[in-house]
Amino acid sequence: MKRLLALLATGASTVGLTVLAGPPAQAAIGCAAEYTITSQWEGGFQAGVKITNLGDPVSGWKLEFAMPDAGQKVVQGWNATWSQSGSRVTAGGVDWNRTLSTGASAGLGFVGSFTGSNPAPTSFALNGVTCTGSITDPPTDPPTDPPASGTPAAVNGQLHVCGVRLCNQYDRPVQLRGMSTHGIQWFGPCYNDASLDALANDWKSDLLRVAMYVQEDGYETDPAGFTDRVNSLVDMAEARGMYAVIDFHTLTPGDPNFNLDRAKTFFASVAARNAHQKNVIYEIANEPNGVSWAAVKSYAEQVIPVIRAADPDAVVIVGTRGWSSLGVSDGANESEVVNNPVNATNIMYAFHFYAASHKDTYRAAVSRAAAQLPLFVSEFGTVSATGGGAVDRASSVAWLDLLDRLKISYANWTYSDADEGSAAFKPGTCGGTDYSSSGVLTESGALVKSRISTADDFPTS
Repeated sequence: MKRLLALLATGASTVGLTVLAGPPAQAAIGCAAEYTITSQWEGGFQAGVKITNLGDPVSGWKLEFAMPDAGQKVVQGWNATWSQSGSRVTAGGVDWNRTLSTGASAGLGFVGSFTGSNPAPTSFALNGVTCTGSITDPPTDPPTDPPASGTPAAVNGQLHVCGVRLCNQYDRPVQLRGMSTHGIQWFGPCYNDASLDALANDWKSDLLRVAMYVQEDGYETDPAGFTDRVNSLVDMAEARGMYAVIDFHTLTPGDPNFNLDRAKTFFASVAARNAHQKNVIYEIANEPNGVSWAAVKSYAEQVIPVIRAADPDAVVIVGTRGWSSLGVSDGANESEVVNNPVNATNIMYAFHFYAASHKDTYRAAVSRAAAQLPLFVSEFGTVSATGGGAVDRASSVAWLDLLDRLKISYANWTYSDADEGSAAFKPGTCGGTDYSSSGVLTESGALVKSRISTADDFPTS
């Protein structure tokens, strides 16, 4: 990680940076600019910029800097309006940070690409006044805000998509880590007060994904009953400060349009009922398969307006083809989504993997796609794609390290005592009251619990 700190002094001279016309600088303007490369992968990186106003209050600002290498490009940014012409990058304030009082800061960031080297910029200008600085040795770990107190939902509030990131109420990127239920028609006894207390307090999970199968003895057999069951689990998650992902778990048949009318009915109901809650995320199609991306996109563009009519602010997750593999399992790649995205805002795209079956080719696709698409790993397993077999610890750790580095949220399959390798609990666990001790955890459960129970990094400033 590279980190640069530059301080602007009144009357500083311009050093190698052409300044675009912008709001006039106040006579006593001064600023600090901090540039941090927070993660880097082959051909891509993520960078954050923090600017602090050290002079008179500023209403309307433009920050400019030059990329040192010709191959460095801004792909997509957040918390500012971003543009690039040649090597020159410009970031302008947006509604929530356009005014900076004396001593106030604004945090912004972007995902970039590079073809040669990736040095940090050495010159910044705020409203036409240039500051210079030098590269400093980075700390061992990236600087973070002190851990915020409170539950995940209480700290982060209403989530939204900013650029390619999931952001909280403070417009800061966050990563949610948690668990998915198994089919609630089969494993209902696993989701009770004791198990959800354990998930929130012992596992320290940020989210519960509620997997409501549509077929396979699911929603189509009792729409009202399954809708009530989903709403009840949403309430239980909210009471414990966790986010709830409402998963319309379509699997067979693989074309989500088969369930289009059911989806509209279901999401109209749950969106109207839960619109007042800030902890709800909607996943509208679990794993499209045997179907084109065009068909999945058409489905999404018909279902999302139904949700928006009742709940205009919630994040929506759209499944991708090839069992939500961005098409990789069908021999395609993320470019079909990048080149033909869903016509909607505040959405993310689902990516699913099973560590023993999906390895380097899939991880490479996620690394590339994360620079251009907002991704949410709404389901993953530590075992094979069948949900069974042995835990592939090396591949699982490689995946989780990648998701942490890219700040991609995830839910593990599955918080249940199913007799399969992907289950977190040993068979029979859901008949008792212990959902946390080593005696009830499978190898998969112990691995995932050790990862999600570490402290969250939820920035609030």
